[in-house]
Amino acid sequence: MADPQHAPAPPPPTTPPPGRYGGARRQLDRRTWVALIAVAAVLVAAWAAWAALRDDVQWKDVGFHVDGTTAVDVTFDVTKPREATVTCTVQALAESYAQVGVRTVEVGPADTATQRLRVRVATTQQAVTGVVESCSSAQR
Repeated sequence: MADPQHAPAPPPPTTPPPGRYGGARRQLDRRTWVALIAVAAVLVAAWAAWAALRDDVQWKDVGFHVDGTTAVDVTFDVTKPREATVTCTVQALAESYAQVGVRTVEVGPADTATQRLRVRVATTQQAVTGVVESCSSAQR
């Protein structure tokens, strides 16, 4: 027979007393997570589209020709509004990626939105490539 005066102690509670340490943590259900991820994806896509469309000047390197140690000819396309004038910075790079020549050219209004240009960049030492660094609307 069990001794009623020596009954085993009740086990300790597995959760804190109500009201202590704040309320119970609420878990987000699967549908809420899917909705949050979908909203985030839409926001990222909208931001990317806005960033791509806000700059109406674009350029693309087409080719280059190293002319010894004195110059590089860089060929590139510029797309811009036909009536706009833009300024492009073209650079020559050495094997170490150091800039060994730079030239800024102005691209004026034209009958077409895309123009192909060939620009000669003088170099201070042997270059291994020529590229367009940037193009932007000219400030007048």
